[in-house]
Amino acid sequence: MDATGKAGSAKQQSLLEKSAHGATFLIALQIGSRALTFAANQILLRFISPDLLGISTQFEVYLISVLFFARESLRVAIQRQSEVSEGPGEEDKSTQNGEKSERKRKLVIEKTQALVNLAYVSICLGIFFAAGLAWAYVRSLRSNPKVLGTLYFKETLQLYAIAAVFELLAEPCFVVVQQKSEYKTRAFAESTGALLRCVVTCACIIFASKTGLDMGVFPFALGQWTYGLSILLCYLWRVSAISATDNFSLLARPIAPSSNETYIMSYFSKPLVALGASLFVQGVVKHILTEGDVLLISYLASLSAQGVYALASNYGGLVARMVFQPIEESSRNYFGKLLYSSNGQRSSGTISTARDDLHKLLRIYTLMSISAMTIGPTMAPLLLKFVVGSRWASSGAGDVLSKYCYYIPLLAYNGVLEAFVSVVATESQLNRQSMWMLAFSVGFASTGYVFLRLLDLGAIGLVYANMANMVFRILWSYNFIGNFFRRHNSQLNLALILPTATTIAAAIGTVAVFYHQNAQEGSDIKHFITTTVIGAGFFILL
Repeated sequence: MDATGKAGSAKQQSLLEKSAHGATFLIALQIGSRALTFAANQILLRFISPDLLGISTQFEVYLISVLFFARESLRVAIQRQSEVSEGPGEEDKSTQNGEKSERKRKLVIEKTQALVNLAYVSICLGIFFAAGLAWAYVRSLRSNPKVLGTLYFKETLQLYAIAAVFELLAEPCFVVVQQKSEYKTRAFAESTGALLRCVVTCACIIFASKTGLDMGVFPFALGQWTYGLSILLCYLWRVSAISATDNFSLLARPIAPSSNETYIMSYFSKPLVALGASLFVQGVVKHILTEGDVLLISYLASLSAQGVYALASNYGGLVARMVFQPIEESSRNYFGKLLYSSNGQRSSGTISTARDDLHKLLRIYTLMSISAMTIGPTMAPLLLKFVVGSRWASSGAGDVLSKYCYYIPLLAYNGVLEAFVSVVATESQLNRQSMWMLAFSVGFASTGYVFLRLLDLGAIGLVYANMANMVFRILWSYNFIGNFFRRHNSQLNLALILPTATTIAAAIGTVAVFYHQNAQEGSDIKHFITTTVIGAGFFILL
């Protein structure tokens, strides 16, 4: 192997190690954060009604929407950039020979400052969307006086808006942490924020319950405000030291280009802004699809049904948020840097590495999905009874959670496939994907209307609509990725992703045993123990 090949192989290995290390940190962070949230939920669900949980979910969607529209497209655009410190060139040879590479140092500072400057676009967008979406949300509730009449509604909405701005003010620090793979800093900031949010929210609700004070959903807003402020302070504390050492500013400042990069008004990277704008259009449609379930159920179902769906999706989505989301984020970062090309040309070795790693990732997802669909529908309702008590279990949340277990694998596959698409698609291809996403959103709204309004299936109908929508998105992404590899004289092998006949047989046999067990009389504890033993046997066979 020549020197160039060795350098490329070393770079790919370094990227894989960094991504694996980052994914491990992010998974640990999510597990810790969700464990705190899980513990807090056990307390909160003893004190709040399904109606209040449904209203709090609407505020959560407002917050997520502000953050998504303000920063997501720019974050994805940034992840598609190469790492300057790892690029081959004459500067690298000088460094290896012990000579100082001043040009390379300036280029690193320039690119870091460009990312910081771009983060201020997110802040400005966030202020605009916080005000605009708050106005739209209030107007949409004019026909729903029950929600508008909730105690401290106005104050709650204001605190959520401020919390969103706090998080966005930390964005200049976040992009630096992401670029330099400072996962410990991110874990410290987000775990601190999650802990304080849980403490504040639970303390307020327990205090209100003990004193007979009705605070509505205001405690949730206080908790989120605390989270946003703590995130900002933690990031500033850690990243200010990095900026002093690496000689860049956390404030926006003009850039004197040391490369061929072009800048708008000497502040913003023109290629990044163009890519971010293209991704934004796609992101709007994608977000509507992602959060469309809550939007649909808020218009087509009662507050009680909204609360039941919120409970089921919170518990059902624990695995997705703890494991799949960090893997999706790390894989986007990994594939984005591995396949980065300024001229669209990629080596056959890089393509093969990307294909093989994608095969391995999807194969792991397949095994995890088989487990979720085999054991989850039986185990989840039993766990729900022990965790939240009979009050919520009798509301139908157990049935919804059981169906949600079939939706989780679709979420996982779609997440990693769309992450891959987002880093290899050209601007025109992203625009084409946006049109397909728009078509999927219309289909989702239509199926949701049929399941919720015509068939009156409530929260279960919404799960079915989500599953149908996700299947179409997966098929589109898989077809796109297949075409991408074929253009580079390679191809995906579905046989390396699908489960083996033995795995399928073991899953079917386990489901049959569960069905027979559920037909038998016995206590919930007995069924839980039996289900656990059978599930353990399935894992051994798997």
